[in-house]
Amino acid sequence: MASSADVHVRICGQEMIKYDLEIKALVQDIRDCPGPQSTLMELNSQVKEKFNKLRLRIQDLEQMAREYDRETDRLSIQAETESQRRQMLSNRCRARKSNLSVDLIRTSELLCVFFYIRKVTKESLVETSSTITESLMSMSRMMAEQVKQSEDTIGTLATSSRTVQETNEEFKSMTGTIHLGRKLILKYNRRELTDKLLIFLAVALFLATVLYILKKRLFPFI
Repeated sequence: MASSADVHVRICGQEMIKYDLEIKALVQDIRDCPGPQSTLMELNSQVKEKFNKLRLRIQDLEQMAREYDRETDRLSIQAETESQRRQMLSNRCRARKSNLSVDLIRTSELLCVFFYIRKVTKESLVETSSTITESLMSMSRMMAEQVKQSEDTIGTLATSSRTVQETNEEFKSMTGTIHLGRKLILKYNRRELTDKLLIFLAVALFLATVLYILKKRLFPFI
């Protein structure tokens, strides 16, 4: 029994040493991890798995120590178990410190990025504010010019309105003159017609008189 137990103890010890070395290597990988966050989470998951396996081997070794009859063997295995437990606790502390160190580095990097963005944003805001001020001033000048152009246009329209009004008055006066001329033309046309009629009647009367005289002279007995 003692020989078989020794073999199991030796195998368990070798496994614990292997897990201890693997945990140390993973902790170093965590400390040196440049990212991304998913890689860091994967490394911590592997460390957790190795710790669970190491804890089970330590429990197995404790159980084996109870099965030894000789006090010296039992105390020796218990001492080894306690040494492995302390080593495991030490590795846990290293793992926490490594994660904390990574967190501090990440936080420092984020702060640097934050302050850089803040500086760039501040400079950008100043530049943007200056640009907006210049744009507003330019718009103000354009609006002033537009107002002046509007005033000139209104003045031109007022002048044009007066000209149109004067032209309208002249047109009304000309229309009156045209109406008066039309009346005079109509009156003249009527008078001309009357004159033609009178002339026609006079010519007819003259011809009738001439015919009457000729008749009397040429045919006195008729």
